[in-house]
Formats: sequence, C-alpha cells, structure tokens
Amino acid sequence: MKRTFWSTFSILIVILCWYLAADRITPFTSNARVKAIVTPITPQISGNVTEVRVGNGELVEAGDILAVIDPRSYEIQRDKAKAELASATQDVGAGSADVESAQATLSRAQADLETEKLQASRVFDLEAKGLVPIAKADESRRRLSEAEADVERARADLESEQTSLGSTGQDNPQIQKALAALADAELNLGWTTLHAPARGVLTDLDLGAGSYARAGQDLLTFLDASNVWVEAYLTENNLGRVRIGDPVDVVLDMHPGRIIKGEVASFSYASSDGTSSSPGQLASIPRASGWLRAPQPFPVRIILPDYNTGDETDDVQFNINGQADVIVYTSDSFLLNTIGRAYITVVAWFSYAY
Repeated sequence: MKRTFWSTFSILIVILCWYLAADRITPFTSNARVKAIVTPITPQISGNVTEVRVGNGELVEAGDILAVIDPRSYEIQRDKAKAELASATQDVGAGSADVESAQATLSRAQADLETEKLQASRVFDLEAKGLVPIAKADESRRRLSEAEADVERARADLESEQTSLGSTGQDNPQIQKALAALADAELNLGWTTLHAPARGVLTDLDLGAGSYARAGQDLLTFLDASNVWVEAYLTENNLGRVRIGDPVDVVLDMHPGRIIKGEVASFSYASSDGTSSSPGQLASIPRASGWLRAPQPFPVRIILPDYNTGDETDDVQFNINGQADVIVYTSDSFLLNTIGRAYITVVAWFSYAY
C-alpha cells in the first residue's frame, strides 16, 4: 500500500511538472478561431440594384464587378453638368468639349488609383508576412506607380485645357462651379458599379435585382480570401515565452485528423476585462471570487503560409470563425516538443468525434 501511494504520488508530481513546463514551453489551447478580413461593401450613392453579377460563395478577383446600381439618373446628372459647363464656357467665348473630356479622364484615373491603392495595401501586408513572392509585390508597386502617373497626367491635361480657356475663363467662378459639378457627377456615376476590393467571396448574399441600395448602408459582405489566419486565445501564463515566428501546429475542426503548419505572426497587447469607466466617474474594478483567479486570455494571430493565397484548388478550405486547436513550440526542447506533437496528433484524431 505504501509503495502504491508513493508510486502514485511520484506519477502525479511528474505530470504536474510536465504540465507546468509544457504550459510555458509548448502552450496549447482549444480556444482558437479561423479569421479573415471581412469587408462590408457599402455604396456611396443610392438607387435600385439592376444587376448582381456574382453568386453566394463565388470566388472573384480584385476589381471584378459585384453589383450595379441603376446609372440612368447619374448619367442624366453628368449630362446636365456637361451642358452647364458648355453654357459657362460659351459665356466667356471658349469651347468646353476638351475640358469635359479631360475632366472625365481625371475622374477615371482617380478612381483607378484608389482601387490600386486598396489592392496594393493588401499585397504589401501579405509581403510583410512572407506570404507572397517579392515579384508580385514589385508588380503591385509598378501598377500603383503607373496609376499615380496616370492621375498626374490627367490632372496636367485638365489644367492645360482649362488654361486654353484663357485667363478670364479659367478664373471665372461660373466655370469653376461647372467644372466642380461635372467632377462630382462623374464620380457619382463611377460609384454605380461596386467592385471587389480583393480576391475573395461574397457571403450571406441576400441581394437581388430590384433591391434598393442606400448610400452609407452596408449592402454586401465580402470575405478576403487572400488574408486568412487563426486567432488563438492564450492566457497570460502561456504567453511569457511565445515570440513572433515561433512554429505552430494547428488542427481545424473542418479538417479533422490533419495537422497544418503555421507560425506566430503578431500579438494583441490588450484584452477587455469586461469593465469600462466614463469621464467623471470612478474606475470600474473587475470582480474576482475564489482563491484562484480566472486567467486572462489574449489573442495571438497565427498565419498558415501554405494555405493563405485564396487558391480554390487548395485541399484545405476555411470557414470563418470555425474552431481550431493550437500548440506553439517556443523552444528546441526535444522532449517537450515530441510530447507536444504526440498530443496534437491525438487531438487531431479526436476531432473526428467532436
């Protein structure tokens, strides 16, 4: 009996030591979720939707047209603005056709530049994480530079055409007002087409032709397929040794039995404690009961380099907010890393059952 007691006690001590060491050197959590950039597609103008060009869950490329708002009223506004500009230029004895054309070119170039900036920022973000080749990022820089140059050329052409009106015409308030109205009309007309901000899919699509789009109100939900990560919620005593770049094993509930390689990309250095204080009021203090405090979790972002390109041919697919299990290897400890890999393998197979 005595030998059994000491044997059991020794085993418990070994398990406790392993748990305390593993909790810091190979921290594990089953509180993890698949995340992606969710972009609300919000129209800048109001009108009836005449076309929805993509289906729910259909993969689209950056810049593809998602939906079209009836452009007729905005075409009328543009034509009206052109007529007002023509009238204004006739008052000072000059022609307006070239100015109209230059203004339209500038508006298109500015819209193209905004699209390129949005797409380039996403590529640069992926480049910083090492998820896209340098050549692709350089291509984005080239396209961005060309778009900026196009805007500068269009602006210079417009200024040249304005100058050709003569000093009196160029500085004429009536002409300046007409030019501003034409620019606004061209911009509104361009906003009648809603474009994909990146490579991705529409989700929860419940929009059809005939629906009414209101300016400033979300119309579609877009998921960026090129920027997917796993957000693992590790407690404070797990995080002490975790560093950016540490290797990670991930098990997705959507793909039981499979272990996916990842790495720590970044940390969130703040987490809500469930309290808030308003100016002029006393600070709110979180309540803790019992002699053991509940651990405070913090989000850790984990990227999956082999499955982060939005390629529909990948055999690993993602459900946003799908659950995952995560283990982080913070050192080269052969013993603890081997035990950790064995443990996550067991978890992967058990994920078939829950």
